[in-house]
Amino acid sequence: MFTRDFYARQRHKAVNVKQSKYESKPVDERGRVAWSAQENDVWRQLVTRQLACIKDKACQEYLDGLRMLDLPHDTVPQIPDVNAVLMRETGWQVAPVPALIDFDHFFALLADKKFPAATFLRTKDDFDYLQEPDYFHEIFGHCAMLTHPAFAEFTHMYGQLGKQATPKERVYLARLYWFTVEFGLLSDSQGNRSIYGGGILSSPAETEYAFNSDKAVRKPLEVIDVMRTPYRIDIMQPIYFTIESIDDLFAISQRDLIADVHQAMELGLHAPLFPPKPKKTEQQKETQHV
Repeated sequence: MFTRDFYARQRHKAVNVKQSKYESKPVDERGRVAWSAQENDVWRQLVTRQLACIKDKACQEYLDGLRMLDLPHDTVPQIPDVNAVLMRETGWQVAPVPALIDFDHFFALLADKKFPAATFLRTKDDFDYLQEPDYFHEIFGHCAMLTHPAFAEFTHMYGQLGKQATPKERVYLARLYWFTVEFGLLSDSQGNRSIYGGGILSSPAETEYAFNSDKAVRKPLEVIDVMRTPYRIDIMQPIYFTIESIDDLFAISQRDLIADVHQAMELGLHAPLFPPKPKKTEQQKETQHV
């Protein structure tokens, strides 16, 4: 049985910040966080494990970005150090946020070229299972790709569209984000496969599953098809969509994506490739936030 990071994609739905058991750490006037020795050790273990896992699986653009960032392995990286590289390469910045943020805040930040990152790190108790997107997921999983101009522009465009979209339109846009920024794969004309989605790159089990499993469906990305594809956040993805090049994301960003959303709405959703989520018992509902 696989374990994985269930860093819940709360950013794709309205959330109550009180739902998180974690709390972001304060950022000082220099933009730095006082990470503890224990947190530095967790970061070291996470990075060591994941670097071994993504070897020969991560796309070259991600690896190039990781080299640019030059993230420390023994201490948790500081936001100003990451921001210096992102600003130089694509004009992006990491913005510290509470553990969970709502839709409006999320889209407003992306529209301003600011990538939200909660300043908390999972504990050893949650090493393999975490509901919220923590600092490791955001920095290690996503920031390397934000050094690439096409990926950065796609993410910026997504924020601008989401900021103006209706709640119903945002649901369809969220599927495009999910199957690209979070769970995207590359597959070239020779069939060579690699990973660029941060949700895969920060999870060892999802990395192995997405890259090697015979159970996973992999198909070329078509925008309207993706927008019609349901997903669940608490299982291995049964389907992954592939693009040939990261530059394909720039081409997608130039489309009339709201028109695509409306066409997807008219066509309706595909049948899900996963079983229904088990219903909570009344006792579970009463105790889940205790």
